Amino acid sequence: MKAFGCSFTRTVARAGCAALTLALGACVVFPYSIPATSLDNAAARQASADALTGPVAILRQGSFFLGGHDVHSDTLSTSPKYEASGTVTVDQMYVHYQTPVNAKPVPITLVHGCCLTGTSWETTPDGRMGWDDYFVRRGYSTYVIDQSERGRSAAKIGAINGVKLGSAPPARLPDVFAASHEAAWKIFRFGPAYPQAWPGEQFPVEAQGELWKQMVPDWSGSLPTPNPTVPALSQLAIKLGHTVLVSHSQAGIYPFQTAALSTRGVAGIVALEPAECPSASADLTPYAKMPILVVFGDYIDQSPRWAPRLKACRGFVDATNRAGGQAKLLVLPDIGIHGNTHMMMQDRNNLEVADQVLQWIDTQVERAAQ
Repeated sequence: MKAFGCSFTRTVARAGCAALTLALGACVVFPYSIPATSLDNAAARQASADALTGPVAILRQGSFFLGGHDVHSDTLSTSPKYEASGTVTVDQMYVHYQTPVNAKPVPITLVHGCCLTGTSWETTPDGRMGWDDYFVRRGYSTYVIDQSERGRSAAKIGAINGVKLGSAPPARLPDVFAASHEAAWKIFRFGPAYPQAWPGEQFPVEAQGELWKQMVPDWSGSLPTPNPTVPALSQLAIKLGHTVLVSHSQAGIYPFQTAALSTRGVAGIVALEPAECPSASADLTPYAKMPILVVFGDYIDQSPRWAPRLKACRGFVDATNRAGGQAKLLVLPDIGIHGNTHMMMQDRNNLEVADQVLQWIDTQVERAAQ
């Protein structure tokens, strides 16, 4: 039922939503009900649960693009029905945002990883609340991006059409790949080999088909370094004034590259199992200016892909702290949180992991911004 800009999901929500509509002009009610979060004490857990079980009022929501530039191409189409020559805009980054009423001072920007889009942060494959909605319910504005040339951020097609038309050699074709179910199973640490799962793992493997539907072709190998997403993230940070850049996997290095371009607007960095951390021998000056959290899940020792990356990130964190920074490495099993895969934002305990991130933002980032 909709009325006066409100979307109602429960009868009991009508009066509260109507009151907020009169005061604010719009509100949205989400139907989620979640358990108490793992905070430091029972009173805090109960207060958090009480705040998260009812309606949530959204002050603003929408989308926009950042970055991008115009290029002329003579290979926009291989069909005679359409003009082959013209100007198109490429390398832009799509951004979707939600701002709750009485938002906390530091917004959170969510940056997805390889072969995926911003959907990673939305509803989980088995239909539970994702980090996007959860962070909004905890009072944070969220900005969810699609990397340049991924999802709703359009890709360049001129090189492909040029080869098809015979005006360019096959070697000019872009480097595009897609991760198979079997390959992703091991990379995401769902188990030692498809379809075997690790004992006690938290990913909802019974809903794996919904994850496979989220996966898209990845064009990153055809793009320059840094990825065009990086300067667009810098524009977003400057536009917002300050934001925590939360990145995952392939994009784990992007916030660091953003800070290397400019620290303006980058209030902090959270890198979830980054494919790469900056080298411990690199210029660490930008990273010493902001709090940094690097998070790894479980089964790392069983993964020849991720164990070296954890070791390298540990070296980066140590070097950053020696340089005067505030970096922290959080390995979830070390604090008693077990079974997390590479897709920790979608695991069954995803909100417990989210609480660890939010507690860090509250203590290391938000209070410093006040």
